[in-house]
Amino acid sequence: MKRELPWLEAQQDIHERIARQQPLHDTLSAIARWVELVLPGATAAFMRHEPSSDTLGLEVGEGLSDAYARRCWSVPLNAEAASFAAAAREGRFIVSDDIALDPRWVRLRAAALDEGVRACWSMPVVSPDDTLLGVLDAYFPTPREPTQVAERRLRQAAALISLALIRDRDGREHKALSRWHHALFDNHPHGAYAFDLEGRFQRVNPAVERITGHSPEAMLGMHFCRFVEPAWRASAQANFDRARAGETLTYEIRIVHASGRSCRLEVSKFPVIIDGEIVSVYGVCRDVTQERRQTDELRLLKRGIDASPAGMLMIEARFDTPIVFSNPAFEAMTGYAQNEVMGRSWELLQGPETETEAVEAMHMAIRQRRGIEVTLRHYRKDGSTFWNHLIISPVFDAGGDCTHFIGSLRDVTLEKEQEALIAYQATHDLTTGLPNHGDFVDRLGEALSQPAFLAVMILNMDGFKSINEGLGRPLGNQVLMRVAQRLRRLVGEGQVVARLMGDEFGVMLTGLDGGDSVAELAERTLETLALPIEADGQRLHVSASIGIADNEGGASQPHELLQHADSALERAKRQGRNTWQWYRGREVAGSRDSVLLRHDLHAALQDEQFELHYQPLVEAPSGRICGVEALVRWRHPERGMVSPGDFIPLAEQTGQIIPLGRWVLRRACRELAGFNAGRERPLSLAVNISSLQFHRDGFFDEVCRVLDETGLPPGQLELEVTESVFLDGASQVVDVMNRLKAIGVRVAIDDFGTGFSSLSYLCDLPTHKVKLDRSFIARTPTERRSAAIVQGVITMAHHMDMVVVAEGIETAVQWQDMLRRRCDLLQGFYFARPMPLTALGNLPDHLAVDSPIPLT
Repeated sequence: MKRELPWLEAQQDIHERIARQQPLHDTLSAIARWVELVLPGATAAFMRHEPSSDTLGLEVGEGLSDAYARRCWSVPLNAEAASFAAAAREGRFIVSDDIALDPRWVRLRAAALDEGVRACWSMPVVSPDDTLLGVLDAYFPTPREPTQVAERRLRQAAALISLALIRDRDGREHKALSRWHHALFDNHPHGAYAFDLEGRFQRVNPAVERITGHSPEAMLGMHFCRFVEPAWRASAQANFDRARAGETLTYEIRIVHASGRSCRLEVSKFPVIIDGEIVSVYGVCRDVTQERRQTDELRLLKRGIDASPAGMLMIEARFDTPIVFSNPAFEAMTGYAQNEVMGRSWELLQGPETETEAVEAMHMAIRQRRGIEVTLRHYRKDGSTFWNHLIISPVFDAGGDCTHFIGSLRDVTLEKEQEALIAYQATHDLTTGLPNHGDFVDRLGEALSQPAFLAVMILNMDGFKSINEGLGRPLGNQVLMRVAQRLRRLVGEGQVVARLMGDEFGVMLTGLDGGDSVAELAERTLETLALPIEADGQRLHVSASIGIADNEGGASQPHELLQHADSALERAKRQGRNTWQWYRGREVAGSRDSVLLRHDLHAALQDEQFELHYQPLVEAPSGRICGVEALVRWRHPERGMVSPGDFIPLAEQTGQIIPLGRWVLRRACRELAGFNAGRERPLSLAVNISSLQFHRDGFFDEVCRVLDETGLPPGQLELEVTESVFLDGASQVVDVMNRLKAIGVRVAIDDFGTGFSSLSYLCDLPTHKVKLDRSFIARTPTERRSAAIVQGVITMAHHMDMVVVAEGIETAVQWQDMLRRRCDLLQGFYFARPMPLTALGNLPDHLAVDSPIPLT
């Protein structure tokens, strides 16, 4: 049986904790851990709202220091109290993607930066009636923005916290009710006591001593007949036996008072049944010679029932079941005053949506004179509905006849609404209200099990990114909602429209007569989506690219059908967008592999499938190792080693090069810092940085953080960038290079000569090294033009005080050629192939240039 994902198991564990009403702090901590599980790198915290002071206080934050926790106590909801105060004040999801720049963090910025956090996503936690309960925070050590999935996960966690708080409140009310019952027993004006099944006193309340004169200590463990007058003992034993057999009965006996006088008592006995088994017998007695005292005691008992937080209702056990009593809590819950319900049937709370099965079960229990416990929908006096947890218990007289029924009512509407909300959020996209990706896949699986024709359309909005980034996410969400509305109207009833992710929608089409109908719908979809969209007073234009696949192309599983449609979508985009393409099985294997690899890349980052190999750089004349270049490798669990030439370009296309580049930089710095520890001559480390990563805001801070965390000296780190980094403007790149140079980190130009190679910018770059591309090295010994370029670059670089590295040295001829041209450093298979760190430690300090090192 396939094991569930860890975050699903953790979510199930949270639901079980809430259902079992385990300690609130433990449950909240489990929810925080779940957030940290589904949002890797996050530190989760929950701040509870204090209504009396209108402040927030840290309730759970195991990953935060005590110093920061103290700063997060009694935080007012003003404009400068961080993102969580803003989320609580405004009642919406607030993102601080960089705390260092966010004006909302004026008061707490220093504390947050000292804590080592740079981003904070704050989700308000509210009850179903929109009462603020607190704020759920996800902290990150680096600046970042949430994805749609991350936001959805935080909303799910906030809903779980709300449910846990409400259940905890209800549990405490239940405990209060239990204490009230204990207090009622101990303070009951009548004598109350409990027997074991042999008739020995187990518990006695103080009223017994007041009535009988015997202290509880003297009675505990004694048989009740010891205190009954001899002439009444047989009757008392017979009545006890009846109660022990399951009857509830009331009778009179005479006892001997401690003073020696005779007292006449009215005694009621009833069995205590737990899980269908009689475990003891309870008794209540009163001195019937004191009518005034009897009246006072009954009044006290009525006050206790009136003060009960549970709605109480008593009905007569007649065919029309009239109501004879209701308490104030019943009126507060239903709106019916006692004088309005007296004499009316207990069915007055039922209505059109009341569950028939529950009503029939209650009728059966009343006819059979037994208790029952149900949860059903009831109606208040004003016509509104609520969920009622109802317990009905029969009341029997001394003759064993059922005379009344007691009903205990508890409003569980909030619990039901929370359960429904969690179920809805698990299957729907909260922005558009459409089914989400998981629900769409489930419905596809059901449809594929049928023999009928089935088609799937995947739509990607052209130009949506510019709207979302240029005009803001709120307006982008409005556009998505308008698109969702148009798609629902287009496909009509019976078809499924879902939001898969971001600006990507899925449409499942069943019951059509074939491909012509689908193609016609695709054309109408393009026309409809191309119409202007009015959003926030602006007139916007978007279009769509559509990929279509059907179950006649051999797909038998949902993921196969989606991959086919995704492949067709990519082809539609390549053909200019605002068009549709149908997958017909003609896509080449390479396209299919690319689609599959794109889906595997995300899992590879989370599952630590990547590893680093290191290739030495040697001094050209001596062969002494002076540094290494870190090279990432992907060990796929099914494909084996995946070529970097396959997954690096794909990662750059999908944007996954950013998290991959961060992983490589941090891992390489950590490993080489450990490798260099204790070495007389530490090796320098070269790490390739993509242009996307280099241009990203906060890249310089990210490098500083990695150096601080790993302990690698800045002077031992060298970042390699290609000439493409200058395509989007050189000024920003030069600024970052200067800042890196100021802290000791060097920057080298990789693959020099293969880009646009403008010499004008090279004059102004704060770089100390250029790396000649291997394509030149291979041709230099035999091609005069290539040799001239290489010699020119080396000479120019030396005049500019730069170091030159030749990549791809594979033969002694190439080495000798580069040595003759006074190239400074060499790298290639002739000296050593890329190898794991453990193999690097086995190399000699100088590599014999006439004896290449084999791959380890």
